[in-house]
Amino acid sequence: MVRPKTRNFLVLGLIFFILFGGETCKIVDCLLKKNEQNKRGIRVKKEVYQQSIEALLVEMSSQPEGLSPEQVKEKLAQDGFNQLKEAPKKSSIKLFLETFKDAMVIVLLVVAVIQMIMGAHVESLVIFAVLLLNSVVSVVQTKKAEGSLDALKNLSAPNGKVIRQGQEQTIPAKELVTGDIVILEAGDYVPADGRLLEEVSLKVDEGMLTGESVPAEKSVSQLINKVPVGDRLNMVFSGTITTYGRGKFLVTATGSQTEIGQVAEMLESTVAHKTPLQKGLDGFSKKLSLAILGLSLIILGVQLARIFLGDGSGNMTEDIVNAFMFAVAVAVAAIPEALQSIVTIVLSIGTKKMAKRQAIIRKLPAVETLGSTSVICTDKTGTLTQNKMTVVDYYLPARSTAYDEEPENWSIDEQRLIEISALANDALIAEDGSKIGDPTEIALIDFSEKQQKSYKALRQRLPRIGELPFDSDRKLMSTLHQVDGQRLMMTKGGPDIVLARSQSILLNGKVVPMTEDDRQVLQEKNEAFAKDALRVLAFAYKPIAHPEELNLQDEDELVFVGLLAMIDPPRDEVFQAVKDGQSAGIKTVMITGDHKTTAVAIAKQIGIFAEGDLALTGVELDELTDEELAASLEKITVYARVSPENKIRIVRSWQAKGKIAAMTGDGVNDAPALKQADIGIAMGSGTDVAKDAAAMVLTDDNFASIISAVEVGRNVFDNIKKAVSYLFAGNLGAIIAIIFALIMGWDNPFTALLLLFINLVNDSLPAIALGMEKAEPTIMQRAPRNPSSGIFSGKTLIAVTYRGILISLVVIIAQWIGMSYSSEVGVAMAFSTLIWSRTLQTLPARSNTETAWQAGFFSNRLVILAIALCGGLYSVTLIPGLREVFAIPADFSISHIAMSIGLGIIAVTLMEMTKLALMWYQERALKKGEMARNSL
Repeated sequence: MVRPKTRNFLVLGLIFFILFGGETCKIVDCLLKKNEQNKRGIRVKKEVYQQSIEALLVEMSSQPEGLSPEQVKEKLAQDGFNQLKEAPKKSSIKLFLETFKDAMVIVLLVVAVIQMIMGAHVESLVIFAVLLLNSVVSVVQTKKAEGSLDALKNLSAPNGKVIRQGQEQTIPAKELVTGDIVILEAGDYVPADGRLLEEVSLKVDEGMLTGESVPAEKSVSQLINKVPVGDRLNMVFSGTITTYGRGKFLVTATGSQTEIGQVAEMLESTVAHKTPLQKGLDGFSKKLSLAILGLSLIILGVQLARIFLGDGSGNMTEDIVNAFMFAVAVAVAAIPEALQSIVTIVLSIGTKKMAKRQAIIRKLPAVETLGSTSVICTDKTGTLTQNKMTVVDYYLPARSTAYDEEPENWSIDEQRLIEISALANDALIAEDGSKIGDPTEIALIDFSEKQQKSYKALRQRLPRIGELPFDSDRKLMSTLHQVDGQRLMMTKGGPDIVLARSQSILLNGKVVPMTEDDRQVLQEKNEAFAKDALRVLAFAYKPIAHPEELNLQDEDELVFVGLLAMIDPPRDEVFQAVKDGQSAGIKTVMITGDHKTTAVAIAKQIGIFAEGDLALTGVELDELTDEELAASLEKITVYARVSPENKIRIVRSWQAKGKIAAMTGDGVNDAPALKQADIGIAMGSGTDVAKDAAAMVLTDDNFASIISAVEVGRNVFDNIKKAVSYLFAGNLGAIIAIIFALIMGWDNPFTALLLLFINLVNDSLPAIALGMEKAEPTIMQRAPRNPSSGIFSGKTLIAVTYRGILISLVVIIAQWIGMSYSSEVGVAMAFSTLIWSRTLQTLPARSNTETAWQAGFFSNRLVILAIALCGGLYSVTLIPGLREVFAIPADFSISHIAMSIGLGIIAVTLMEMTKLALMWYQERALKKGEMARNSL
């Protein structure tokens, strides 16, 4: 019998289950699922390089003798071929249509259509032709820029040697699947990502992924901690090259799942940024278009009101048409139709200047962007450094200071150190001067040659009669030679290894026992070299008494000779280039795949890393939140052992702060960041992938060329600004004159055709000439331009407005004078004065701070030539037969032309006099300020 209390609990439990049982089951189910997900998550988080080979073989459904044909077929059906997937590209038609999205282009199209309806076919066709030309140029440039993924696909190895069902066979690399066993030999491209199963002295050049200049020494050992790509020594990666030894690996990733595949996906998803100039012109176009539309509608409304509220004595239809044409003329006057073409031409001129400074521009807007750059994220190897390992120091127990210029004067210790470094060495210099071999060994023979000791002569005199090749386990290499009738084994290797195997030292030509004090001094010297980020090798030798070939036991009881320290040294010109960048307000940040110690040492040496700055590895960067990174971003000047994701994050962090970021790179791993950056800068010696993703290519791989190109970029933007200011000052003058004529009830001073002639023909030449102006003397002493500032920021808008008002005044005066003869002469006078005042305005437009005389009247002879050619083009409008087309009457005489030119000269003189007055006022204010400071 159930007790009452128990019964009550059962009843309550039943009620609870009925009410909440469903939710309880959901919660329990959720917890169970979450637990299962956590278990799976732990397995997923454990990377391939952290797992045992046995576990990987099971996970990949593979075995040492390879896969069966059935397994291969199943995996190919599941994962697809071992090749990169390509995202669909925009068609040429779509790209062409997208060029018509610009607000100013839309307004021009509307104007052209209205003119076509009104019967002004010539004006409409001219506008359509200009827009069509700009669109075609834009599509061609875009199509040329595509190809990053194609270059990536070309990196894939064409074939691979695999073991399937115990048999070795060569197959197309695209048919590789996960679980395949692949054989590698020196010179082979790695066809997929994989975990090493076997290796014999295997070295792989992974520079295209990691940025390191020295091939990575591989090992099969399982790794415990999470490490970046460059430290995954038991892995090989698709697209890299085997430079030494041989090996066998288990394919763990193919196609888009490989490291190259991940880079390709980032490259596809990364959005190229618009340049500051593009953003500025886009924003200005929208505002200008709205203003033009509003102004045209107001003018049209005023005119229509006059027509409908008038006495009705005139032809209403003709009056309405004239009103429309008047409004259209205002729109044409306001829009500089040749602006895009002129900007393109000025940018092209900049590209030629940059090409002379070793910078090849692939995307025109990059010229101006470079001039706005405030942060340069630069690679170390080859850009800041010479990309050539060089012996920079050495140490002998006898503590010799330096090699004498004459080898005959060397001590026995110095002689032996050079002998070992040249003989225990497989590098060589070919007949054509090219250097073949490991970069470290090349540095050793270069050192021998630099000391006037020919390595070839040494090898001919002391030929190799035996050897123990280098392998990554021993970290030693030994060769056997006959020296003065004695068999000597020459050994080089890691300092710790050689020191541990040495029992004696060579001291002033004598072999003496190595004491603990000697060992301590040598260890301290090795550590001192390492702290300076120098790569150190130790050298030793040993007499060999037995006649047999060398064996591993021979590498014990060595005679220690000395140490050689080497590094990839900075380029000589980089030191000044970094200083020049700092003077120009540009921050230089080093981003490298190298180790932190090496990176910081180089950065300190060339002036990038200062007291109080920070250096982070890629792993340390991953541990920071976006907020933490943003807070310390300004202080971080060195990033080491970084991944492609790290590079993109760094660039985006700077962009989030409103900075224009440039990124350099040469490897596949750099491509996504090059595309993400405001301006990507690829090295001429780099991969095609990096070049295709970049906006600029450095032919000499030199950081100093970037700073030099920045100066050109700043000058290009200055010149674009001068050209745009010139165009809009003239257009403003025309608009004011038109509005004044409307208010006064005068005839429209300009037809749409006259304005198109001025904008497209007469204005283009002076604007292009302004694009050739030389750089201002202080161009590299000012801070980078604020990317949010408009094209008319600062004093530019004031100068444009002032020059536009002066032009409008002389045009109005000209029309008023001409009207005393006839209304037709008044229109011709207004047209002529507008041409001459706008053309002569080229002289004051050359600078906002200097007069034409101060800038050097003939320093830009193209300006003088442009003015002369514009005069010639104007004279075409006076030719009989064409006069009628341009509405110039027969009684428009030379005296009228002279008055027009005179009024233009008056406007330009006032512009220059005002500039002189302002300069005098500013100079006086500065002197007063200095006197006030001195008095304090």
